[in-house]
Amino acid sequence: MDSNIIFIKSRRNSAFTLVEVMVAAALGLIALTAVGMLTWFSSRSFAAIANYVTLDQASQLALDKMSREVRQARRLTDYSATSLTLLDIDNVPLQFVYDPDARTLVRVSHRQTNLLLTGCDFLQFTNYQRTPSSNTFDAYQPANLANSKVIQVTWMCSRQILGAKVNTESIQSSKITLRNH
Repeated sequence: MDSNIIFIKSRRNSAFTLVEVMVAAALGLIALTAVGMLTWFSSRSFAAIANYVTLDQASQLALDKMSREVRQARRLTDYSATSLTLLDIDNVPLQFVYDPDARTLVRVSHRQTNLLLTGCDFLQFTNYQRTPSSNTFDAYQPANLANSKVIQVTWMCSRQILGAKVNTESIQSSKITLRNH
C-alpha cells in the first residue's frame, strides 16, 4: 500500500498549477504578439521599398522620354505652369499636360495621348533663357516665349501603402535645354 500512496503523491506533484499555466500562456501570448508585430512592420517596409523602386523607375522613364523630346524640339509655342506646347522636329505640335485632378502627366502628339506619369501629386514647368544669372545656377526668366531655351520640370509622385499615403514620394527636377532652337 505504501507504494500506491507514493505513486499518487508524486503524480499530484508533477502537474502544472493554475498559476504556472497562466504565466506560460501570458509568455506565449507576448511572444506571438512580438512575432506578429515584426511580421506586420516587415511587410509594410517591403511594400514601401517596392513603392520607392516603382516610383523611381516610372519617374526616370518619364523624365528620359520628356528630356529627349524637349531637347529635339524646335521651339516653345505655349507655356503654363502645368503644360508645355512645343513644335517637334517635324513642326508638329507636341504637348506635355499635367492634370492635378487625375494626378497624371500625359504627352499629346499627332492626336495621340500617352500616359507618362500616374500618382503625381505636384508638377510644375518653368521656362528660362539660356543666359545664367550671376553667382547662381539659375537662368533668367524670358521676356517672351521666343527667348525660352531651358525648360525646368519638377514633380512629386506618391503611392499608398495599405490604403494610407505614407512617405513613398519621388521628387524629380530637371532642367532641359532646347537644342534645335
